[in-house]
Amino acid sequence: MTPDHDRSRSPGDRTPLSDLLRGHRLVAGLTQAELADRAGVGVRTVRDLERGRATRPQRTTVDLLADALDLTGASRREFVATARPTPAAAPVEAAPDPGTPIALPQPVPLLGREGDAAEVSALLDAHPVVSLVGLAGVGKTALALTVAHAVAARHPAGVAGVLIGEGSDAADVLAASTSVFGVSRLADLSCRLAGRPALLLVDAVDRAPGPVAEALRSLTDAVPSLRVLVTGRRPVGLSGELVRPVAPLDVPPAGVEPADRAELDHWPAAALFAARFTQARHAPPTRAELPALAALVRRLGGLPLAIELMAARGRILDVTELLDRYGDRVLDLAGVRPGWEPAGPVAGSVTLREAVATSYHLLAPAERAALRRLSAFRNRWSVELAEELLADGGHRWDAVPLLDRLRELGLLSVRGAGPFRFRLLDAVRDFAAEQADLELETAGIRLRHASVIAGLVRRTAPGLVGAELPGTVHLLDEATGDISAALAYAAEDAPAIALLLAAALPRWWRLRGRDVSGRRWLGRLLADPRTAGAPPVLRAWALLGSVRLAAEHGAGPEELPAARAALAVFAAAGDVTGELSARSVLCAVLRGLGAHAEAREQADAALALATRHGRVREMAVAQHHLTWHDVRVGELAGGRRRLATVDRLAAQCGDQRLRLLARADLAELTRLEGRYAEAAEQGRRAAAALVELGDPGRRRRTIGSVGLALALQGRDDEALAVVAELWPSGPVPGPRRPPAAERWDPPGAGRDAEDALRGLIEGQVALNRGDRELAAEWFAAAAEVAGGADRRDLVEALVGLAASTGETAVLDRLERARQVTGVSLLPREEELLYSLVAQRDRARPA
Repeated sequence: MTPDHDRSRSPGDRTPLSDLLRGHRLVAGLTQAELADRAGVGVRTVRDLERGRATRPQRTTVDLLADALDLTGASRREFVATARPTPAAAPVEAAPDPGTPIALPQPVPLLGREGDAAEVSALLDAHPVVSLVGLAGVGKTALALTVAHAVAARHPAGVAGVLIGEGSDAADVLAASTSVFGVSRLADLSCRLAGRPALLLVDAVDRAPGPVAEALRSLTDAVPSLRVLVTGRRPVGLSGELVRPVAPLDVPPAGVEPADRAELDHWPAAALFAARFTQARHAPPTRAELPALAALVRRLGGLPLAIELMAARGRILDVTELLDRYGDRVLDLAGVRPGWEPAGPVAGSVTLREAVATSYHLLAPAERAALRRLSAFRNRWSVELAEELLADGGHRWDAVPLLDRLRELGLLSVRGAGPFRFRLLDAVRDFAAEQADLELETAGIRLRHASVIAGLVRRTAPGLVGAELPGTVHLLDEATGDISAALAYAAEDAPAIALLLAAALPRWWRLRGRDVSGRRWLGRLLADPRTAGAPPVLRAWALLGSVRLAAEHGAGPEELPAARAALAVFAAAGDVTGELSARSVLCAVLRGLGAHAEAREQADAALALATRHGRVREMAVAQHHLTWHDVRVGELAGGRRRLATVDRLAAQCGDQRLRLLARADLAELTRLEGRYAEAAEQGRRAAAALVELGDPGRRRRTIGSVGLALALQGRDDEALAVVAELWPSGPVPGPRRPPAAERWDPPGAGRDAEDALRGLIEGQVALNRGDRELAAEWFAAAAEVAGGADRRDLVEALVGLAASTGETAVLDRLERARQVTGVSLLPREEELLYSLVAQRDRARPA
């Protein structure tokens, strides 16, 4: 509010009642509402007295205000004399007209809107009318007030505001807009501003959109130097108007659980909730409440009004209780209708459902129907996906005008630069889903959504191998919520679609550590009698996916018949890609079973088939499998040559993941060669790269191999730090013994190779420190679980056990294991065992 708008007098003039009352109120630190409440009068009375609209209040009102302001002595006498200079009858106070001009209050501090405020400020320089549109409660008015104060210096002719009331006509709006600048007619406003820039804030235009448009058209035509900042649920519709939707505050992404308050405050919605919750409870949210807080603000969609209303309930409930009680009922949250007055919010209760409904009914019937369909999407989506979902009877929509309309009304969030940048606000999606239920459309919409997502995944899944892997994984990550929703619905009501979807997902599930849940989905769908008639090749891919996922958590042997069945189907159908994939999976499963001869046969067959058909990537995969058969028989130099071939072929076809796996295996081979420092460095680089790629299981095994290399080099503290990273609950101060009753996992439960590595690391560290008894316990435990995993791990564990105990029985057990597995001892192991045998022979009686 500018000095001209306030019409302040110079210090030597007599002070009128309006200025005197406002001055005393500000000194007392009260808002108009607080003063009215303390005096027991209506807030409108205080407002009209400060505006000068009421000039002769009743004596009772004067006394009540003086008491509320704690006025005594000369101050009180001056106040009373100014308010009632002569003993006349009090006039009837005139009711304000619907377009009453109002002063601009100070803006409240905004969280996460700094960029928005700067952008809108710049837009005002280039456009005569800027409209901030969005849902009720999204923060349009707060942003507008912040911007108006920020740009006041650039508008020397004045910054003023008008709140539109229900039932306003164009004359009301025009009269209010001119009077706030100190003139009574539009013709006088141009002279008053004299070409100088001025800014008019018009709030809540949706209460009288037609009259506002007519009045603002007259204003901007008559006064070119006037800039107008508008707030409402829809644009004004003026020529030259710039529509700027106001989006909700950013929320923590799904899956993010902040560890502390500092991390939480990175997301403005969470920071606002935490601040308001702290005010309500007089204590900040605890660390244990932070995951629930992140989930709650996601459900609230970052809508400031919803956040304020929910946080106020913190007087009674903690954050977890709020999420449990209200997480599925956010549309029922109620509060004051958004708007502003000098004294605060406009009175009147409104639920979020009612707020969304108002914007929903601004849409045409066809647009509402489209919005109901779009409510099926759970997260962000692309224009192409929207058009697939909206396609009807072969007619394909052009979704761009619809999305532009939804954005224009603030119903749609558009963020990011990738194709998946569109998202309905949570409250809008929930409301549209309710409307779909009322229209009996939900089942059809969900079926269509499942088909669309299945098509997306089927088109995308081939990119999970080769050069397109990173982009493909990112795309599927973007669609995670929709994949889960489509799979859950289709499994119940359209299992054929669910099988089509699930059969394309195993590689992605494995890369994201979802092997157990993914295998359950495939098992359920394959067992469903409604999928028995699915194409044999599709069922074969589902079977092979289940085997691939089972192998990831050590249950591959259980699925061996399924792998053989899938191979037979692919071979009979002449599906080269399927046959190569099946032979590759069989290589891994058979190796885990110790059936090395058959595993090598499968790898050789895959290499021949891939070579015959020019499949470079599959040639690299087959060579990768054959590497470990060289290592098993002690041909480390041959294994190194094969890994070099794998790297060359993978580079040729652009498969970065396969190159990374080869480098991780090279680190392991380097350790077996006895070059421990080099192995640790190679393994660390490979593990760091695997973080970007995903594949958590392989990353853990690579880090474990680094730990073993460090232990073999005698770097005990660094080796134990690796153990602490991989098994946080395992290491404790002092000597650690292997788990007893609970083990770590039953053999074959999925972590055998990792648990064997832990036993090897702990056993080697104990051996380095001279504690042979403890070392023997760890090596024995490692040998027990390694029996269900990699046979080289078993041999290494038995070598360590022999070194710890020197017992003949252990040496005999090691010899039997070597005969069964075909694993050759390395030179370092042979040298160690030779010395043990020599010691045993020397200890025998002559």
